[in-house]
Amino acid sequence: MSEALLVQEAGAAPAVAPASGARSFWRRLRAQRAASAAALVVLLLVLTALAAPLLTALAGHDPNTYHPDLVDSAAGGVPIGSFGGVSGEHWLGVEPQTGRDLFARIVYGARVSLGVALVATALQIALGLVIGLAAALGSRWLDQLLGRITDINVALPVMVIALALLAIVPAAFPRPVLIALVIGGIGWSGMSKIVRAQALTLKSLDFVAAARLSGRGTWSVARRELLPSLAAPVITYAALAFPTNIIVEAALSFLGVGIKPPTPSWGQMLTEADTWYQAAPTYLLIPAGLLFVTVLALTVLGEGVRTALDPRAASRLRVGTRTGDKEESA
Repeated sequence: MSEALLVQEAGAAPAVAPASGARSFWRRLRAQRAASAAALVVLLLVLTALAAPLLTALAGHDPNTYHPDLVDSAAGGVPIGSFGGVSGEHWLGVEPQTGRDLFARIVYGARVSLGVALVATALQIALGLVIGLAAALGSRWLDQLLGRITDINVALPVMVIALALLAIVPAAFPRPVLIALVIGGIGWSGMSKIVRAQALTLKSLDFVAAARLSGRGTWSVARRELLPSLAAPVITYAALAFPTNIIVEAALSFLGVGIKPPTPSWGQMLTEADTWYQAAPTYLLIPAGLLFVTVLALTVLGEGVRTALDPRAASRLRVGTRTGDKEESA
């Protein structure tokens, strides 16, 4: 999903949150069956990532132990057995050449992929909020300066810049942290544009003007008056940016500048599986399928969050649901 589409989708959410509050939001979100199913999938993935040490302990294997006896060295390291060495001991089979347990690497890879995307999204939101609010509430020259910096950031080829930065940083620096910082440090411009546009609209409203006339400082007004009203577009943008960042992390690992062995990552597994898709197809299909399901579930959930935060979209959803129920009963 491109940054322009993220801005368009997140900007569709109302600047002022519905007065009915969190309870109404959860009710509208649960009314969407696809979003509810996606939320369950995401919850399962998060629990799997958090419980990776427990799950691998139950399986009896860690993600880094080699098992050369489980691969056929005469055939170039192809796993012994059907479906990539799937058995009661190795639930998803083993990795070609090394024989490392694939289930253990998958669950630990979920930790890395989801963790990097989470940190990167949080950094994008934080930078976008600060820069967007500074542009909207600051002086004219500050607004123009930050606007030009944002435009330059938008014009930069994200993947090329990320590849260059990750290639020159010493390998001793923790790779997951570095990738999260690079993705978040480059991808804040969309959030900044949304915050600036919404803050300029809110700044002209009576409750913000009254707060400023009362003598409160700029950042006090921003923290107490603007931030609560910006919650809807910020949450919407975060929900849509999160799956995008998972794809970016996987793409960087696939290109060879992302997560480095022995730390497991779904994108790294796809890179290594590139030469094994014929001899051991499950080694490619399992991480690729999980990546597809994760991104799809997060995207559907993000769209559901956007709809639940938008009273107009929620009203259309209720009308459509009632019409469908009447047609079914007829």
